Amino acid sequence: MSILLDNKTRVLVQGITGKVGSIQTRWMLDYGTNIVAGVTPGKGGITTHGVPVFDSVEEAVDGTGAEASVFFVPASFVMDAFYETVDAGIGLIVVVPEHIPVHDVLKMRSYAQQKNIIALGPTTPGIMTPGKAKMGIMPGSLFKEGRVGIISRSGTLAYEVAGILAEQGIGQSTVVGMGADPVVLSNMEKILELFERDNNTDAVLIVGEVGGMQEEKSAVFIAESMTKPVAAYIAGRYSPEGKRMGHAGAIIRGSAGTVDSKCQALAASGVEILETPGKVADWAKNHNLK
Repeated sequence: MSILLDNKTRVLVQGITGKVGSIQTRWMLDYGTNIVAGVTPGKGGITTHGVPVFDSVEEAVDGTGAEASVFFVPASFVMDAFYETVDAGIGLIVVVPEHIPVHDVLKMRSYAQQKNIIALGPTTPGIMTPGKAKMGIMPGSLFKEGRVGIISRSGTLAYEVAGILAEQGIGQSTVVGMGADPVVLSNMEKILELFERDNNTDAVLIVGEVGGMQEEKSAVFIAESMTKPVAAYIAGRYSPEGKRMGHAGAIIRGSAGTVDSKCQALAASGVEILETPGKVADWAKNHNLK
């Protein structure tokens, strides 16, 4: 069992004929992802790695029954592609590209909420269900099938903690990259709720970082609704105020968004705070996780 994605999910790749889209499609196929279609306007009728390419999302959905989409399109085209994809009936969208204007993301998020779909990103490594499928750019070799759910705002830190767990024989049910921008398309509470309902997820690990208030806001939901153990590692303890650290979302402004404010809010909700990524293995073993 997993949340959102498994090896039966019918995946569409937008921007499949571009350099990045083509390479990542090959790697997703090699991992076992059920990619049924690609979309590049003007390229309809060809194939890429054996996957049929369509001119529009509507044609791809009608022709293949695609139900999830991953974006590898230029940032300036993402918003129009997003509207097209939602209108075509796709229920899960993963937006990998970065540098999408915040006002575009706000509009996209509002539209996704209106249509009751799940969207991840922007600036996300995607979603990984170890041993089954992946949408995005996560390196499959670092993950192991198991029962720990991971929600991460950082792609590389998600890989690191998953790799640490896997080395100890502890696997993951699903790894979700929320996106690293100041504004993202789905809130952490929604993803936590999906893990809480998943019978094959025994515990959840939050990999957070300085900037934004996703972690603080999720603390209320955890206190009120989570019955499964939750731990968190928050990166950026020594980040200077007002300086962007790595990407647009990792910036501290005032007292909110600091490592201390996030840790205090989460700890007050019963979350176990991990001081370093290396502590995730001890946490998992203490809870007899697999």
